[in-house]
Amino acid sequence: MNEALLHYTSDGSRQDEPRDGAHRGAAGGSACGDMLQISLLLDPAAGISEPRWQAKGCAAARAAAAATCELLDGATLGEAALLNAVVIEEELGGLSPVGVHAAALAADALHRALGAAALSGEPLLAPPTGSSTGDGGERVLVAMSGGVDSAVAALLEQREHSNEVFAVTLELWSDPANDGEQSCCSPQAVRLARSVAHSMGIPHLTVDLRDRFRAGVVEPFLDGYAAGSTPNPCVRCNGRVRIEPMIEIAGRLGAAGLATGHYAQIIDDGQGCLLSAATDEAKDQVYMLSALPIELLSRMRFPLGGLRKPEVRELAAGAGLPVAGRPESQDLCFLAGEGKAGFLRRHGGLAAREGEIVDSEGAVLGRHDGHHNFTVGQRRGIRLGAPEPLYVLATDADSNRVTVGVRGQLDRSAIEVTDPVLYRNPERVSAVKLRYRSRPIGCRVEAGESGAGAGEVVLRLSEAVSRPAPGQTAVLLDGEVVVGHATIA
Repeated sequence: MNEALLHYTSDGSRQDEPRDGAHRGAAGGSACGDMLQISLLLDPAAGISEPRWQAKGCAAARAAAAATCELLDGATLGEAALLNAVVIEEELGGLSPVGVHAAALAADALHRALGAAALSGEPLLAPPTGSSTGDGGERVLVAMSGGVDSAVAALLEQREHSNEVFAVTLELWSDPANDGEQSCCSPQAVRLARSVAHSMGIPHLTVDLRDRFRAGVVEPFLDGYAAGSTPNPCVRCNGRVRIEPMIEIAGRLGAAGLATGHYAQIIDDGQGCLLSAATDEAKDQVYMLSALPIELLSRMRFPLGGLRKPEVRELAAGAGLPVAGRPESQDLCFLAGEGKAGFLRRHGGLAAREGEIVDSEGAVLGRHDGHHNFTVGQRRGIRLGAPEPLYVLATDADSNRVTVGVRGQLDRSAIEVTDPVLYRNPERVSAVKLRYRSRPIGCRVEAGESGAGAGEVVLRLSEAVSRPAPGQTAVLLDGEVVVGHATIA
């Protein structure tokens, strides 16, 4: 008999397919080939009902799936979101070393089912009628990545505001070529974030947004490099791809808002909410958050905005959080462990393609192996002898040509930008940040020059700067407050 075609309820009886509207999650692919599926119905008031399971594989897998459904039947969403492999194994009275993987598979299937419920668009919980502690707290959703910053953000929401906290982690990218331990959005990161949340007594939801992430972040990243620009995927990701769906989930949870571990602050200038720089200048992340629609800011909070990184680690260590000393990710999450060149080759088809390196007059100086391996301002990789160091001045995708010159040729006192988004009157723009780790440069916004493309404007700078790469983000500031953003043309 094919076990994969049978559905079982929590009491072990066989049933037909799960009812319409059931949320499903599957896990599998272990060494012994076990596959599990768990389905459930969720009512915002009554909790979980009619949990059913499918299993294909060893007896331990079937036992773990059945035990999970027993734990789920009648549970609240918060209780279900606290279940993990340890609890499932305890429900079974222990598993042998050979079968212990089954509890982890069952937990993954369960959390994928809860994630499907979170993305369904249906209400998940009724808004709280009062504080869970009786002193005025509220329900808050915290975005947890498995790092120390998001864990401390959750800790502060628990401690300082007496809030009922739920956690959510997004699975955005899964690639065997990556080092999942270095990524903030891999399956490994999801499991780490879940374990941290559970260690803090916080219910955890896992949400699979891999398709949305690929379409909204990875594909534009690949297209940008193919076209000869240098896009900024983190700004795009934080704009609508990642934060917007978490705010929607917060609403369906009846939560007051979404808290994250970003280093940023929110101010109200009398016309509404705007992003403002964090206290810790070295960690400030408003550049990466600049494309976040300002209408979402009233639903957000940044508990770390007034803290410095050493203080955050001290809080984590004092609370005994297992990620207190965890190092920070230093690369784009989908490049972790692979590097840009390999990623562009495998996913974008941008293989080695010989082209010319020329000077600003068009004289050929040498050869390169693909324009996509170079970005404006780059020095490494040119490999040409010259009296002065050479830098990339421009790349041309159509001709596969890279133009180089000395550093002074990069200087610009005006920068053309396209697709400007201004939250306030352009006269309020007093400075611009042209790179994530650069200092703000004084500027004013002017209309596009004759011949400029539709929607282009010019940023007239107070001093000459090294030309930023096309495709990067220009963050428009009024002092330390973000009043707009644009793309460098």
